[in-house]
Amino acid sequence: MPRGGRRTGAGRPKGSPDKIKREKEIAASGLTPLDYMLSVLRDSKATPENRKWAAGAAAPYCHPRLSSVDHTGALNLKHEDVTPEQVREEVSTLFAEPADDASDGDKVVH
Repeated sequence: MPRGGRRTGAGRPKGSPDKIKREKEIAASGLTPLDYMLSVLRDSKATPENRKWAAGAAAPYCHPRLSSVDHTGALNLKHEDVTPEQVREEVSTLFAEPADDASDGDKVVH
């Protein structure tokens, strides 16, 4: 059996719609699925269940998901010689409220 090269019947069939062609066809129709979901969401006469469905379905297209957060703090602890009390103390210093050093009286909001 030969390896590589052109084989008959391999690949996507000619004339089949690709992603760009499908998106253009949907946009040309005048109403995209996202537009429909947003119109249901904004319709004050729609039932609460329908509005909740539209909000849940449209949310991924409008708001990005939260990404994981890289830990930038350093815990200088070794597993072998640390007591649980020392771990709690080290962690509490990392997450302690900062001192209010604002000289103009502005309060820091967290």
